[in-house]
Amino acid sequence: MADGPGDIAPGAMTEYLTDEWGFFIRSGRMYERFRSPYQAIEVHETEPFGKLFRLDGHFMTSEQDEFFYHENLVHLSGITHPAPERALIVGGGDGGSAEELLKYPSMKRVTLAEIDMAVVDVARKYLADVHKGSFDDPRLDLRIGDGFAYVRETSETFDLIVLDLTDPGGPSLELYTPEFYRACASRLTPLGAMTLHIASPIAHPDRIRQTLVSLRSAFSIVTPYLTSVPLYGGLWMMAMCSATLDPRKLSAPEIDRRIAQRGITDLQYYNGEMHRAALAMPNFVRALVS
Repeated sequence: MADGPGDIAPGAMTEYLTDEWGFFIRSGRMYERFRSPYQAIEVHETEPFGKLFRLDGHFMTSEQDEFFYHENLVHLSGITHPAPERALIVGGGDGGSAEELLKYPSMKRVTLAEIDMAVVDVARKYLADVHKGSFDDPRLDLRIGDGFAYVRETSETFDLIVLDLTDPGGPSLELYTPEFYRACASRLTPLGAMTLHIASPIAHPDRIRQTLVSLRSAFSIVTPYLTSVPLYGGLWMMAMCSATLDPRKLSAPEIDRRIAQRGITDLQYYNGEMHRAALAMPNFVRALVS
C-alpha cells in the first residue's frame, strides 16, 4: 500500500464512483488516446489488469478482469433460457459479451448494435483477450448505429438481449429510460430475457432504485443480482428481466448440468454455485431493491 496520498505516482488514472470517492490504476503505457465523434477513447497498459480500455474517463474493460463482468452479464440469462438461438447486444463494442453468447451451441446469430465504430476498431487492435475472435465469427452481425433506433425499427425478435452499456450519460443516456426498456421487452420472444448492469449498490443507490422502477414498468419479472467487478471498484449490481424466466428457480446442480450439456467451456467465474450466490442479498441491498 502507498504510505500516503502523496505517493500516488504520475500516470495514475482515477475512476470516480462519486464526487467524494474513487480509486486509481497506474498506466504503464498509453497505446491510444483520441476523441471519436461520440466519446473520448483510451487504451493503456497496466500491471494489474493488462490492457485497459476507457471511455470518457471511465474504466470499461480490461484483459485480466473482463470475465467478472461479461460472464455474469450473459450467462445468468443464457443458462436460464432453455436454448437461446438469437441474441442482441446493445453497446458491447469490445466484443466481450458477444464472445460469451457465441459459446452457446444453439446460438444461430448474435446482433451487435454499437454506435461507435471506433470502439470496435480499438477492440480489434488491442483487446483480443476480451473478444477472442468473436468479430470474425460468421454468426455475428455487426450493426454500427444508434441502439435505440435499431430496437425501435427492427422487426426481429430475440431470445436474449444484453445491454452492455457505459454509465448513463452521453450517447447512452436514452438507453436508461422506461421507453427503451419497453421497446426491448417488445423485441423479446415469449421465453426471452434481457440483462444489464445497474451500478454499485454502495456508490449509486438512488440510480439503482430509479432503474428498477423503470425496469418494473416494462417487465413482470425483474431479478436484481450481485457480482464483484474489480475494475469497477468491487460490488456491482446487474438485473435479469423477463416476462416468464426466473433465474431463482434453477438449483446449482441444474445449472452445472446445463453448462456441461451445452458444452460451455472457458468459464473463469460462472458456475452453479456462483449463479445462486449472485442472487443472495445482504440486508441493506434487500432494502434497496424491494
